[in-house]
Amino acid sequence: MEYWQIILLIIIGTFAGWINVMAGGGSLLTIPAMLFMDIPAPVANGTNRIAILAQNITAVYAFFRNGFHDFKLSISLSIAASFGAIWGAWLGVFLEGAWFNRMLAVVMIIVIILMATEKKLPIEAPKNKYPKNVLLGHVLMVGAGFWGGMIQVGVGFILMPILHKVMGFYLVRVNMYKVAIILNFTIVALFVFASQLELIWWAGMGLALGNSIGGWYGAHSTIHKGETWIKIVLYIVLFCFIIKLLFF
Repeated sequence: MEYWQIILLIIIGTFAGWINVMAGGGSLLTIPAMLFMDIPAPVANGTNRIAILAQNITAVYAFFRNGFHDFKLSISLSIAASFGAIWGAWLGVFLEGAWFNRMLAVVMIIVIILMATEKKLPIEAPKNKYPKNVLLGHVLMVGAGFWGGMIQVGVGFILMPILHKVMGFYLVRVNMYKVAIILNFTIVALFVFASQLELIWWAGMGLALGNSIGGWYGAHSTIHKGETWIKIVLYIVLFCFIIKLLFF
């Protein structure tokens, strides 16, 4: 890759990390950006996992520092999700060309609708600590892991209803378990992609650096109504990406 491309990916990764904290959906920017740099779809799909891995390591550590952790349930849910991620990543290795672009565009449209209509989860009450429907939650995690392993984009919108609606957790623990699960199945998915494809590690490291910077800034941002403004910008950018993926 050219130096300017890596620098551009750092900038895009910074914006994506900022969006991930403030609104969600950063991977909706990073994967199309790599596609438009003529990086093959499977390679872009796999390379993106490097940034996802770095970002979630930071997030898990942040939760741990603030006293939020549940290693036993996080590991068991991660194992279930990782089982699905193995098969999803194997399929993701072969997704390329026009079909990948069309599928990504459709996913982007669905995620835009979900982002526009989502309701904020209430902050967790102290008594909300123990899960319900544990077996069903683990079964559903296999499917969530499959999607996360295959394409990653929008996996948070799959994990959050499972953790909230099915297992009964609220905002703090939903996010705590979500980042731990994504961290673990991303390791599995990245291994599959790296074993089958020649990933662009410099691009992934650039995105990882950007995601870390953007995530830190988003976490400490005090911009008035920043989330609303960012979502408007994100919708405009995603609309342009969708038109490009489908018609050009």
